[in-house]
Amino acid sequence: MIRKIYHRRVFVMIDVRIETFLTLCRLMNYRKTAEELNMTQPAVTQHIHYLEDHYGCRLFIYDRKSLKMTAEAELLKKYAENIYYQEKKLKTALADKSCRQLSIGATKTVGEYVIAEHIGSFLKEETNRISVNIDNTENLLRALSEGKIDFAVIEGFFDRSRYASKLYRREPFVGICGKDHPFAGREVTLEEAMREHLFVREEGSGTREILEQLLTEQNRSLSEFKKISVISSFGLTSKLLSENGGIAFAYRAAGENDPRLGSFKIKGRDIVREFNYVYLDTPFSESDAEYFDTFRTKK
Repeated sequence: MIRKIYHRRVFVMIDVRIETFLTLCRLMNYRKTAEELNMTQPAVTQHIHYLEDHYGCRLFIYDRKSLKMTAEAELLKKYAENIYYQEKKLKTALADKSCRQLSIGATKTVGEYVIAEHIGSFLKEETNRISVNIDNTENLLRALSEGKIDFAVIEGFFDRSRYASKLYRREPFVGICGKDHPFAGREVTLEEAMREHLFVREEGSGTREILEQLLTEQNRSLSEFKKISVISSFGLTSKLLSENGGIAFAYRAAGENDPRLGSFKIKGRDIVREFNYVYLDTPFSESDAEYFDTFRTKK
């Protein structure tokens, strides 16, 4: 079954074998893929062999009984994800022309402390609709790849070879502490900071990756702090910092409107990072990000 659609200079071809391929990429197991698609396992194998013959390359190999994607499969996966996302957006556009519906993602700092005013401005337009998923970078990038969101506003790192992007804004990355902490308003050495109780986000979060990169550049690690607590909520972290001491590292926006908190800098490290729109490299995605951006008051 092949469907061909031409829209906005994009040729979209959806093939049931591509759906099989993408499902196998996600599950990395022929049996589970067959069960999810209500197919036989030989049929899944036949679909993959067809694609391998069609493109003239191996897509999957076994390495010590573990299924692995080849470099060619990674490339095909990128293009196939884009095609599926574009058809989904086209169906939505054709089905309902009365409103502009966006499904977006935001990392936690962006979602909780940066983007609320922007979303409010967007929703003042009567025909605009939005759903917002606040999660860590890793999960949002997975949602992008699976076509579950149109774009994400992400703090920190992402694979620029896999996703298209556009700058949202630049934001200082600073130390956060209680307003009465000895570090508040000061510049301190990394050695001083490491003698403190550190509150850090969970693995996969953008702010944690930035902190780990900073430490790696100094040949240091998180384990060298006096004490570490992993807290996924910055709201809870703020309360703990104000009542129990300790420090955290976050974007300035996360703490600047909380009267309980102060900030500090690490000596010799003036850290500024980007918040970016991140999306699949398709005209639909880019158009959605650009449209949303028109409702923002630039800082």
